[in-house]
Amino acid sequence: MNKPPNQPGPETTSLAVALIRLMVGGVFLVEGLLKFLYPDELAAGRFAKIGIPAPATLGPFVGGVETICGALILLGLLTRLAALPLLFNISVAIISTKIPLLLGHGFWGFTLPKLARYGFLSMVHEARTDFSMWLGLVFLLIMGAGRWSLDAKLPSRRAEPNPGGDSAPAS
Repeated sequence: MNKPPNQPGPETTSLAVALIRLMVGGVFLVEGLLKFLYPDELAAGRFAKIGIPAPATLGPFVGGVETICGALILLGLLTRLAALPLLFNISVAIISTKIPLLLGHGFWGFTLPKLARYGFLSMVHEARTDFSMWLGLVFLLIMGAGRWSLDAKLPSRRAEPNPGGDSAPAS
């Protein structure tokens, strides 16, 4: 079967998904580890400055979620499941750190850092990695881990035969 022109084939699609997994999983894995290595700057200390409640508890918790889920995404194991807590995580990061930059004042108890400029362009500049991670996670939720993943090696539940003997999709 010929593919239409200008449409990627399965190898190109697999490569694209693997590259997104490498980017998203790698960033979250490293950021999670850094929260344990530098808690005053990147975890509990930073969370306290921002206005995140219970920073001493949430700092290590968020670091653990980022480390574990980032590793799972890198491996392509339980990718869609691992993307969900990270999507929540990055959404909280955007709300707590980028919305105050956009508004030029604190927001929902989250503090405004000292910067040279505030407003839309300042917020977009500061949020470029957050937005990239958010969109990468949404991509992985839609596409899954791809053919080059541990998820692809897991037995599929879709083709399990039902008790009646035919192979209807599992619900």
